[in-house]
Amino acid sequence: MPRLDINRSGEMEAFVQVVDRGGFSAAARALGLTPSAISKLIGRLEARLATQLVHRSTRKLLLTPEGQTFYERSVRVLADLDEAERCAAAGALPRGRVSLNASVSFGHIVLLPLLPAFLAAHPHVTLDISLTDRVVDLMDERADIAIRWGQLPPSDLVARLLGHTRQAIVGSPEYLQKHGTPTTREELERHNRLGSNYRRRAPDWPLRIEGKAVDMPIIGNVRASDGDTLRHLALQGVGLARLSIYHIHADLQAGRLVPVMEAFNPEDIEPIHAVYLGKPGRLPARIRAVLDFLVAHVVLPPTHGQS
Repeated sequence: MPRLDINRSGEMEAFVQVVDRGGFSAAARALGLTPSAISKLIGRLEARLATQLVHRSTRKLLLTPEGQTFYERSVRVLADLDEAERCAAAGALPRGRVSLNASVSFGHIVLLPLLPAFLAAHPHVTLDISLTDRVVDLMDERADIAIRWGQLPPSDLVARLLGHTRQAIVGSPEYLQKHGTPTTREELERHNRLGSNYRRRAPDWPLRIEGKAVDMPIIGNVRASDGDTLRHLALQGVGLARLSIYHIHADLQAGRLVPVMEAFNPEDIEPIHAVYLGKPGRLPARIRAVLDFLVAHVVLPPTHGQS
């Protein structure tokens, strides 16, 4: 098994300084050590190599043939070490590609408006944005960060909380004027209920009636693979949709969509996280920069009083 010797680079640096500066005293001044400390380092180096590297005299210092060879190679090694440290230090600055995955609605409503400010602050970071309501496997799809909505199952992912949201059943004023505003479960059953066709979505709308959880089957003439499509269909008066408050906040404020059945809304507040693989203290600077920016700048509408 290789033996770890943390003093080798220090001995090598002392030896190169002695040769470059022509003596122990000058090398000691350059390194901030005493001449005796430099002498001990050189002596230890020669003992470890089992060969003499320098001939010492009161007036000058001469390299042995072995010392000359070791000096030339040491200069190259120390130069390579300096270059490695410069590269590592450059890696501590945000630089490189970051793959970021989010749902279509979160991407369009929350994420994309923030990106110009991030890119201006981090000009050496390149973002690879993927928007899909399908839950991606970060490892399989080589994604660095994914935005996840809802309670997270146990996994190897590390999560940072961005905020909370809830959902509401909504329809356009035109749709409600034509078909009526449902106020009971029986009335809701007669409406066109737009649903999702991707696997992570529950097949029912949750309601709470007289303190009991009740599921309302989603039966309508359209199913879509993402929430953004459902929002557009609801805006066009096709039917009712159950959507996240952050997604439809502007529509609610402008009156383009109207919440219904709020008395029966279970108020299921759900967290939104940025998740990633790895350990928090060992993240590349480029990924840490994106995470820190999202945590600082993502602002979600309040979960109450907005519908």
